[in-house]
Amino acid sequence: MTEYKKPIPTPDGDSKTFWDGCSEGKLLIQKCNDCKNHIFYPREVCPHCMSDQLNWVEASGKGKVYSYTIARRAAHPSLIEDVPYIVALIELDEGVRLMSNIINCDVEEVRCDMDVKVIFQKQEGMVLPKFELV
Repeated sequence: MTEYKKPIPTPDGDSKTFWDGCSEGKLLIQKCNDCKNHIFYPREVCPHCMSDQLNWVEASGKGKVYSYTIARRAAHPSLIEDVPYIVALIELDEGVRLMSNIINCDVEEVRCDMDVKVIFQKQEGMVLPKFELV
């Protein structure tokens, strides 16, 4: 019998600092030194002004549910035990959006614009940012 493991991200040159931050319990995002905009997903140049002068900063970890869906069928065999689960687009207070899960709540109580905060969860040898309702 094949044992399925949950899919996990593959850190690369652009995202390694983000994943290293998660393993330390920090939600790191980029900020452009030139136009001062926050950036997520990690990249080499600012999508707003094309500057390559980017720094990593620690985000507050607070935000709102921008959009979400309740997965009632597993997207992967390893997720069968998690059904139903929420896949959400979270808008951080810094203005960037990232996709994650909302956990530790009844899936039926989640709504757009609800306040959330980041928590970190170990999964398959990585630490992933997930969110809880505030």
